[in-house]
Amino acid sequence: MSINLTCLISSPGCLDDMSLNIYHLKKACLFLSAGVLAQENLPKDAFARGSSYIAASYVKFLESAGARVAPIRLLLPGGDVDIQKSQFSRVSKIFYSMAIRANDAGDYFPIWGTCQGFQQLTVLTANKNLLTLTDTKAVALPLKFTTAAKSSRLFRSFPKDLLQSLANENVTSNFHSWSLSVQNYSKNAKLKRFYRVLSINSDGRKEFISTMEANRYPFYAVQWHPEKSTFEWIDKPGMVHSFAAIRTSFYAASFFVSEAKKNQHHFSSAAEEEKALIYNFLPVFRGTDSIFVQNYYFD
Repeated sequence: MSINLTCLISSPGCLDDMSLNIYHLKKACLFLSAGVLAQENLPKDAFARGSSYIAASYVKFLESAGARVAPIRLLLPGGDVDIQKSQFSRVSKIFYSMAIRANDAGDYFPIWGTCQGFQQLTVLTANKNLLTLTDTKAVALPLKFTTAAKSSRLFRSFPKDLLQSLANENVTSNFHSWSLSVQNYSKNAKLKRFYRVLSINSDGRKEFISTMEANRYPFYAVQWHPEKSTFEWIDKPGMVHSFAAIRTSFYAASFFVSEAKKNQHHFSSAAEEEKALIYNFLPVFRGTDSIFVQNYYFD
């Protein structure tokens, strides 16, 4: 099974009984090869139904690389919840711990974190919140690659011309107010041991980590949004639909799905698998002026 900790960790449907919710999450973890964690509905979402949601762009992101998605799984998406006290954070911690134990036992269990998912991973690893405010709410940026990027698992399969575009053009979409600064990363022994930095960025005053991968585990984190270029169409600064941005989305998704395929977990039957797939839910169109054009909502 794989976890995508992108800016949109979603839970399967926020059951009234938290213990039941955790049970189902564990069950999904055991049998799904890739999944997206749902998160609590945003307070001012006029389209909200039930108690949790997954932005459809994260589902399409994985599907574009040949994966089928089941809500609950381990793609930690972006959103806007407390990364220390929310249900999102509690469930993320469960999956993070399970993934550590699984990988230590030789059971390949990848995690991908986008935006808020990136931030959540830093908190889980450091066991504290080291994030700092940056002026990066709606801005497109190039990546300043570190020397580790060339030999990294994540970027190794990216074509050279695409890496050049990422380094020289405003390709990556950033929609975050909080970042892990280079300074805070460098001062924290746990983070330095666990992750190697693949790229950094700056808001003009402060340098922050924008891409990283774990040294010993198949964990990957991007502070930027590879899925938005292809699947979100709100007209605002930071949104990029260039060919380079769309290729970046494809290569990022393909890499993570290839990692997920290394996991051997599966459903007990085809019928069980069919019941769990996202196809059982209908996305809700929220308008082209919404940060998420479509959402899946869960009772």
